[in-house]
Parts: sequence; C-alpha cells; structure tokens
Amino acid sequence: MKPAYASGTWRGERFYAFFLPLVTGILVLGAWQYAVKAYNVSPVIMPAPLDILLSFKGIGAELAHHAWVTGKESLLAFFLSCVIGVVLAYLLSLSDTLFASFYPNLVVFQIIPKIALAPMFTFWLGIASTSRISYAIFISFFPVMLAMMSGLSRADVNALRLCKSIGASKWQTLFSVQTPYALPYFFTGAKVAATMSTIGIVTGELISANSGLGFYVVRAQSLGQTPKVFCALLVLCVVGLAVYAIPVQAEARARRWWRGS
Repeated sequence: MKPAYASGTWRGERFYAFFLPLVTGILVLGAWQYAVKAYNVSPVIMPAPLDILLSFKGIGAELAHHAWVTGKESLLAFFLSCVIGVVLAYLLSLSDTLFASFYPNLVVFQIIPKIALAPMFTFWLGIASTSRISYAIFISFFPVMLAMMSGLSRADVNALRLCKSIGASKWQTLFSVQTPYALPYFFTGAKVAATMSTIGIVTGELISANSGLGFYVVRAQSLGQTPKVFCALLVLCVVGLAVYAIPVQAEARARRWWRGS
C-alpha cells in the first residue's frame, strides 16, 4: 500500500520524505536533552546530545583514522561476500547434485547464532584484519546467495523454453536470460550484505583489535568516556550508510541502463 502522500502534491511528498523525519528527530533530541538535564543524569551513564556534540572537538582526526580502518574492511568484506554469494548461487543453480549436497547444510549452518562464533575467528586467525574480514564474509554471503538463487529460478518460463529450443547451453541460458531476471533479487541481497558486513567488522573489532571504530568504542567505554562512545557510534552510522549506498546506487544505475537499452 502506498503512503497517503503518494498521490498528493510535490510539496506534500517533500514534507513527508524530508521535513517530517527532520522535525521528529529534533523533537526526540530535544526531549533527550531535557530529560538528561532535568534528572541530572551522569554523562557517564547517558550524555546529553549537546555533550556528545562538544565531545567531537579534538578527536576528529582520531575518529577519521578509525573510521577509515572500519570502512575499508567493511567494503572489502562486502565485495567478497557478493562475489562468493553469486558464484555459489550459479553453481548450486546449475547442478542438482551440488544443490542437494550443499544447500540444506548451508541453511542449517546459518541457523547457528553466528555471533557465538566471532571469538573463534579471532582464535583461529588472530587479531589481524583477516579474522574480522573472514567473519564478516561468513555472516554476509548467505543473503546474496539466497537472493540470487531465487532470482535465477524465477526467470521467464517462455524465455527458458526458447533457449532450450534453439540449443543454448546451461551457461548461455544462465548468463543471457536468468541473470538479468535475477539482478533485482541480487541487489536486495546485496543491501542486506552491506549492512551485515559492517556489523561483522565492528563485532570483530569489539572482540579483539588495535584499530577501528569498534576498538575505539571499547577503549572509550573502559575509560568511562561515554560521550566519545556516542561520537564513535555516530561516525559508525555514517560508515554504514556509505557502504549501504553502494548497492543502492548500483541498483539505480542498473535500472536506468536497463530502461535505456
């Protein structure tokens, strides 16, 4: 169902899409500021928004360094998750034997609470970036694989019959017909992977690291610097949105290219 403003004027759409969330955010921040000051809540427990803003002074360069570490590892994990997910989707879609052998096991493996395995990656691979990237890939590739497989299986039946009638091979049918149909599904899975890859990297940093925003949060929390913890969380939101924007923009470009072709 479309929102009520969908059929309204451009001014109404802009109000609901931009101004209404902005006003809501300002009201929430105002209530937060008032509650903290009115009840004399210690900044160690819950800092006020203005205290968080003031805490950015003097730590911008340090936060930028840690954000760069988290961001580049998240990007690498996201890219590798997409590659692994797509390759596995192709292999399992082409071979009934591989599908029957591996897909049920992958589903069962995904049921395991993956956060419980995060310390094991550090134990196996150490505190270097390899352990964090491996863990992030581990929790991110499955949404891409599942979405891609769903898209490949939902290609137009008549197009598949046509390919079969002209003697096209499985690989030709896969790349020429099934893959274009699977692209919207792929981008859906990629958006989930973009979020999960950042979560995976930060989880690894929280457990064991010597740089990154997760490491910064643990260090600031151990020193009782709660405002700086919130500063790092805000920067982390920016990093996560930047990674998430990649599949969003890629999908938009793909849609424009598809319409123009």
